[in-house]
Amino acid sequence: MLGPASLVKRPPGSTGTSPAEHSCPGAATCHTRRVTSEASPAAAAGTWKLGDRVVNRLGLGAMRLTGSAAFDHGTPSDRDQSVRVLRRAVELGVNHIDTAAFYFSRLRSANELINTALAPYPGDMVIATKVGPGRDPSGEWLPWARPDQLRGQVEENLRQLGRDHLDLVNLRAYPVDSIAEHFGVLAGLRDAGLIRHLGISSVTPAHLAEAQAIAPVVCVQNRYGVGAPPEAHDFLRACGEQGIAFVPFFAIAGEARERRPDGTDHDAVLAVAAAHGVTAAQVRLAWTLRQGPHVLAIPGTGNPAHLDANVAAAALRLSPGEMARLHSVS
Repeated sequence: MLGPASLVKRPPGSTGTSPAEHSCPGAATCHTRRVTSEASPAAAAGTWKLGDRVVNRLGLGAMRLTGSAAFDHGTPSDRDQSVRVLRRAVELGVNHIDTAAFYFSRLRSANELINTALAPYPGDMVIATKVGPGRDPSGEWLPWARPDQLRGQVEENLRQLGRDHLDLVNLRAYPVDSIAEHFGVLAGLRDAGLIRHLGISSVTPAHLAEAQAIAPVVCVQNRYGVGAPPEAHDFLRACGEQGIAFVPFFAIAGEARERRPDGTDHDAVLAVAAAHGVTAAQVRLAWTLRQGPHVLAIPGTGNPAHLDANVAAAALRLSPGEMARLHSVS
């Protein structure tokens, strides 16, 4: 399995480049640069300027820090292990963590774990959170937040993370025609200094246009991975053309995989993984990162070994033929 310090074979004298050598939408936006995994494994896929902060394109999702399954399903995590995972992520160069106040299990809160493990936060760390959905103390899902409830959700994240402002807040949309009123409230909180940058999640191109008319949008966070439908690829490309980061969730789970009755991975993914001596999850992450220099991966885990493997995927190089084979998976 590809380890965090593994290096891809390169010509003599080469320092290595990001696997996504695409044309950038603008020098002020794209910060993909020459890196080596020896310096920072998470930087092996290059960097991107997220708002006014440069982050490594391989980050960490915090949902699985709280237990063996999402939210209150499964067994609550070992607290010390989750703290170790977060600190190890920083050691590996991760400086973009995605979380939410509704990421909690019966005993663990992702935000509390992040605060415990990382505060005082590294200067280059970007903590992104989400508002819109919510769960009551027993874990039951609440209706989508009303616009007047969003400030309370923002302040809850501030308290849990121990911050006086949030680096990035994504409005996680429900299936609605308009997000203008909700996004307008967040724009006001940004103007008030509680939020530094804004993003949107689980949205359509129409939602993006609507939000951009209100305030700058630095990222779109949507479901995306191997087997994604054509419209998802189109939206990803459109974000890149506008200099907006695209942050896929469920990139390891994928869509084609979930449609297989036995839960096994697709033959094409398994074949590429075998050819490189890596896991299917690493292939999926490498494929995702190759979709454009504006794509930021946030694989989630509470397992130290899985963390190392996920970060190592930043250095995995897939051939054009392998990329095409994976792109054809449905």
